[in-house]
Amino acid sequence: MACGGFAMRQPCRGESRTGPRRLLRRRPGKYFPLFQGMISTVFDPQGLGPWEPPSMMEAQLRERIKEFSRFAPRGSLRVHRNTSEFMEIRPDDVIELEGRFFLVRGEESEGRFGLDGEPKFWVKRAVDLEDGAPHILKLVFHETFIMKLGEQRIRCYRSPQKESRILEKVKGHPHFMQGVTLYDEAGNPVRVIERIRGASFYEFINGLDLDHRRYFLEVFPEIFEKVLASFEAIATLHRMGEIHGDVRNDHILIERQTGLYRWIDFDYAYEWTEQPFGVDLFGLGNILLFAVGKGFHTIDMLGMGAGGVPAQTAEPLTADDFSLFFPNRLMNLRKIFPYIPDSLNHVLMYFSSGAEVFYEEAEEMIADLHHCKELCRREVFHGTQGAGGR
Repeated sequence: MACGGFAMRQPCRGESRTGPRRLLRRRPGKYFPLFQGMISTVFDPQGLGPWEPPSMMEAQLRERIKEFSRFAPRGSLRVHRNTSEFMEIRPDDVIELEGRFFLVRGEESEGRFGLDGEPKFWVKRAVDLEDGAPHILKLVFHETFIMKLGEQRIRCYRSPQKESRILEKVKGHPHFMQGVTLYDEAGNPVRVIERIRGASFYEFINGLDLDHRRYFLEVFPEIFEKVLASFEAIATLHRMGEIHGDVRNDHILIERQTGLYRWIDFDYAYEWTEQPFGVDLFGLGNILLFAVGKGFHTIDMLGMGAGGVPAQTAEPLTADDFSLFFPNRLMNLRKIFPYIPDSLNHVLMYFSSGAEVFYEEAEEMIADLHHCKELCRREVFHGTQGAGGR
């Protein structure tokens, strides 16, 4: 799903639409006993930005930073208790949330959609100064945009509250990122996410150096199993009455240690009354296309041969062969890879411009894919084993 749009500032919890923020009651030392009895002595009555801690507290913070970081901050130490102005929070600053202290090490960056390497200033890499554990801090950032899906125009927006709610519901589920929500002094819900070490599914597939036929017969079988497990996790989320909201290839991380496919980033929501799970389902179709095709195959990539027929196909392509979501992406992969089973190709065609019927629930798609998996195992794969991300 494209992530463009424009920022829309919304009131935070504890903030009226017209008046100033009301600060929440502090809970000093709840998580960080080291500073108990000391934090409450320094209070910024307006909560407007960073403050410099007293010398005794700064010395203890620096001691912790030295213990858990190779690079101690230079100059005065800035502690943020209000994260509203996230652009002002820089590396080596400290964020305090409900008595816990986090050292900011930098920002996460965009990896796709023409924004490669662009910093996401509202998503901070941080170290917990209580135990040195690495975390991702997702600060409050609001944006909205309109997504076009065929003739449908769907409003999409960020909702920190939705992500906080889902984090509670998927606690302990192996296929979802884990974390908690802590509030800053202004009432902003900051999602404190446990860092997952590993590559994205997008990076993994693009990094495979082998031709498609060998990939499909030798590597795809194991990938298919793991993709199915990740789809079943989305179905579980839907049964909870929730949506992921931004189902993309780079929102599955393959955990290095376990090989698990784990979903990240639940803060997008959308408004589509007729198909409440529709955007998620088209996202799953896009991931399936990427997995089966070992990447995407577009009009430009296919190239045109004699008579307007793509050089890689034996018959002409029509608009119906392409994605409803991304009109330049080929869904009818059997036209370029005839060894792909018809049953698997049939599932892909539910997401094409020529489809007359669409999936309404993830369980329907998953049931079809389990049937495809059994057919592929008997007729195509013949027990081949691969490396689906381990």
